[in-house]
Amino acid sequence: MTARRGTAVVSALLVAAALAAAGCGLGPGEGVGEVELTVTRDYGAESLSHREIGDVDESDTVMRVLEGSAEISTRYGGGFVQAIDGLEAEERFGRSSDWLYYVNGVEATVGAADYRLHGGEEIWWDYRDWTAAMRAPAVVGSWPQPFLDGYDGERHPVAVECMGGGSACGEVREGLEGAGASVASGSPDGAIRVLVGPWARVRKDPAAAQIEDGPQASGVFADFERRGTGLSLRGLGVDGEPARSFVPGSGLVAATRRYEAPPVWVVTGATVAGARAAAGLLGDADLRDHYAVAVEGGAETPLPVR
Repeated sequence: MTARRGTAVVSALLVAAALAAAGCGLGPGEGVGEVELTVTRDYGAESLSHREIGDVDESDTVMRVLEGSAEISTRYGGGFVQAIDGLEAEERFGRSSDWLYYVNGVEATVGAADYRLHGGEEIWWDYRDWTAAMRAPAVVGSWPQPFLDGYDGERHPVAVECMGGGSACGEVREGLEGAGASVASGSPDGAIRVLVGPWARVRKDPAAAQIEDGPQASGVFADFERRGTGLSLRGLGVDGEPARSFVPGSGLVAATRRYEAPPVWVVTGATVAGARAAAGLLGDADLRDHYAVAVEGGAETPLPVR
C-alpha cells in the first residue's frame, strides 16, 4: 500500500480485514491440528500457492502461518501486508491493488496477527484491485466452508431458505449435506443462510438486496438487468462495469454479508431454471478460489469477468 493513500482509506481498510498487524512473538501452545493456506491474485484468477500446514497450535495466528510459509514485508509500522513473495501492493493510474485475506470464506475483521487459529481453517490471501470494491465481505471460493466450521472461531447453524427455487432447494440441501454440513430445520438465529430461488424472490432479503447496489456494497460482481418483461443475469468486470450478459436460464452462486450478521449465500438466477443451474455448482471444482461464479449452458464463469 502506498503512502499516497488518505487517512480515510487506511482507516477503512483497517476495519475491512486486509490488515496484518505485526507482532508474532507468541510462545507455543496446545496443538489444534492443520490449516490450509491459499495464495492467489486477481480475484483468484491465478493460483500462486496452496499448501496444508500441520502442527498448528493455539498460539498461532494467520500472520504466523503466512510468515512461516512465504516471504513477506509490511508497511505502516507493520500494520499492513505490503508484499508476499515479492508481489507488492501498489497504486497505478488511479487504481489500487492490495493483499486481502479470508478465513473460511469470510473477510476477517481483525488484523492477521490477531486472528487466532483453532484448526481446520481455510486461509485465503488474494492480491486484487479493490478500486471498485474495497470490501468483499464473503466469497464462495473456500467451499464447503464456512458451512462446516463456521467463522471467527465459532460454529454456526446452516439454513437453506427456499424462495421459489423448486427442485433446486433439495439439490442445494443435498449438496451441503454431501459436503459434510449439517442443515438445520427452519432458519435458526445466527444461521449461515443459503437463499435458493429466482432473483425476483431472493432480492427481497435485505442481505441479498445489497447486490443491486453494486460490488462496492456487496462485494459481488454481478447484477440483474431488465430485459423485455423479465430479468437477465449480467457479469461485471473488475471496474464494476457491465462486462457480459448471460442467456436466460443462467445461474449465479455468490456470497455477501450485511453488517456483522452471518454471511448469506445466494443460489439464484433470473428464472427458476437459473436457480437450478446454480445449484449444480456446489462443489469444490466449480467454486474453488472464486469470489462468485455464474453458469451458462453448463459452463462456469468466475466473477468478476476478466
